[in-house]
Amino acid sequence: MSEQDDIREKRLAAAASVASALVLVGLKAFLSYSTGSLGVLSEALHSTLDLIAAVITYLSIRAASLPPDETHPYGHEKIESFSAFVETLLLLATALFIVYEAAERLFFEGVRIRPSVTAVLILCVCLGVDLVRARALTRVARKYASEALEADALHFSTDVWSTMVVIGGLLLAAVGARIGQPWLRFADPVAGLFVAGVVIRIGSRLGQKTLDTLLDAAPRGLQGRIERTVERIEGVLSVERVRVRRAGSRYFVDATISVSRTATFEQVHAVSDAVERRIREMVPADVMVHMEPRAGTQENVFDRVRAIAQRRGLAIHDVAANQLDGKLYLDLHLEVNEGLTLVEAHRAATELERDLLSEIPRAGEVNIHIEPLGAHIPPADTMKDLGRTVQAYINELRSEYHELVECSHVQVRRAENRIVVSCKCTLEASLPITEVHDVTGALEDRVRERFPQIARVTIHPEPPGES
Repeated sequence: MSEQDDIREKRLAAAASVASALVLVGLKAFLSYSTGSLGVLSEALHSTLDLIAAVITYLSIRAASLPPDETHPYGHEKIESFSAFVETLLLLATALFIVYEAAERLFFEGVRIRPSVTAVLILCVCLGVDLVRARALTRVARKYASEALEADALHFSTDVWSTMVVIGGLLLAAVGARIGQPWLRFADPVAGLFVAGVVIRIGSRLGQKTLDTLLDAAPRGLQGRIERTVERIEGVLSVERVRVRRAGSRYFVDATISVSRTATFEQVHAVSDAVERRIREMVPADVMVHMEPRAGTQENVFDRVRAIAQRRGLAIHDVAANQLDGKLYLDLHLEVNEGLTLVEAHRAATELERDLLSEIPRAGEVNIHIEPLGAHIPPADTMKDLGRTVQAYINELRSEYHELVECSHVQVRRAENRIVVSCKCTLEASLPITEVHDVTGALEDRVRERFPQIARVTIHPEPPGES
């Protein structure tokens, strides 16, 4: 069903409730006049307030279904909660009036009750209407988590119980008159007190629930369930705070979670999406996720170095670390804008060095190589003859480097008076990546030694059969 179909079903249920309340008010008002029963009078008053509540419910559901606007960016669904709270106050006012009338009839004045078979039959009809309507409203209220319809259903649920009690009071009063036991007339005000007690008990619970919604109280247990669920999502280090509030059938959830500070923006966004999706599977919610970068328990020195550089918006590579005499020595390459002067580039390197020394335990010395960050793409010419010569030379080195299987796809390009070489080298598949790096680095050095005119060599290693 579409959202408009859902709204239409809720409005139809509320409109049917108004029509039923009109019928019941008319029947019970007639019975109250004809029997003189406090129980029936209390029922007539109760149904009158039911009618008022049903009208309020219908109007509140119409207003709550309006879309968010400039002055109500979170929507209008809290109108339902306010409506339910007003209905609860009406219920409690009815109950207090019934208690007052019952006390008057029990201790101060007697009212002659005139029960009849017709009155009992009419009350049975009212009981059937109440029962059908209460069930229908409860079903729709639960389906759409509507507090307004839930309050309306409560009105008619209490009507079911109270009508049964009133019927019992009338029957006992009739029996008392027939067998000469006048004290049985007190069954009617006692029945009225029972009705008032039921209304007060159930109405208080609904009133507390709607008041909690109006005051943005978190539904009991939901906040903890969300925290435990989110903590189990991959990529979430911890849940720092969860705030939940409800407006009508929707929830608004604000979650603050910790993620690894070395995670990329795309990874962080994926974690945020997973958190939102998991919370929406639990409750119909508008979810806002705030991410806090934190050092993970598995973060090593190299991750920490990259995180510190990333925090300053600096690009680094080729990070190396050594231990000597209990101290840690760090070497790394820093890429800076090629338009910077030495003073400006050195300032950035010095600031990064200061952060590394202060934040990395046992850091004794930091050595930073500064190089331009690639931004300009110059045109290039292909040097095919030199490429064939370089390829043949590298393949000759297989006698010295047994790990090398074959060199292929050599490309030599000249760009702005600089010659650069790129190629693919097939190496033994079982080599650890550290050894692969050492071999490719040695091969690159040998090429530059043999061809001094070459400024840069980049070798792409791959296992056999993966070309």
